[in-house]
Amino acid sequence: MNNKLYALVGPHACGKSTIIQELIRRGVNYIPLYTTRSPDSYVHNPVSAAKMYRFIEKEDFFKQDFLVKITYKGEYYGMMKQEILGGLQNHKHNVVIADVQGIKQLSKLLKDNFESIYLMVDYVTLVERMLHLKHSNDEIKYHIEYAESNGEFDTWKISTHVVKNIISFDSTLNQILAIMGMTAPVSK
Repeated sequence: MNNKLYALVGPHACGKSTIIQELIRRGVNYIPLYTTRSPDSYVHNPVSAAKMYRFIEKEDFFKQDFLVKITYKGEYYGMMKQEILGGLQNHKHNVVIADVQGIKQLSKLLKDNFESIYLMVDYVTLVERMLHLKHSNDEIKYHIEYAESNGEFDTWKISTHVVKNIISFDSTLNQILAIMGMTAPVSK
């Protein structure tokens, strides 16, 4: 089996960061996103943001050697070429957060070494999670409208895999681990 890069995709609050943190705990190599978004804008989950992102000024962003560059909600995000290639060379399982543009770029560049996993959630679950994150009603409305207008709820159509993340974290995690080939067969 080839070393792979798996991208978790889905709308805000679908569970990407939570799942990635558990995958990291289990030894999966996480390739961080570099972003021009201000660290101060992650008021609802600053600890998670500090683990998931590398913050960079806009003027420095375009000087970097990114393999993938995307724009999301008016900010720039990138994945370092050296970190992706090094991850694929040195780790069997690698994971990133991506959006539809990231999936398209990575699938063209990495071909057989890339798979995407769409985390499917319903509106009720999204709203409950955003309330748990202490988002205001206006913030919730913004995130839902952004996801709708930018086709985030349709990204499953171009993803390699779809996993429902609405009931049990363990069930979702086990499905993702199975996709990554990280499960041991049950002995008889």
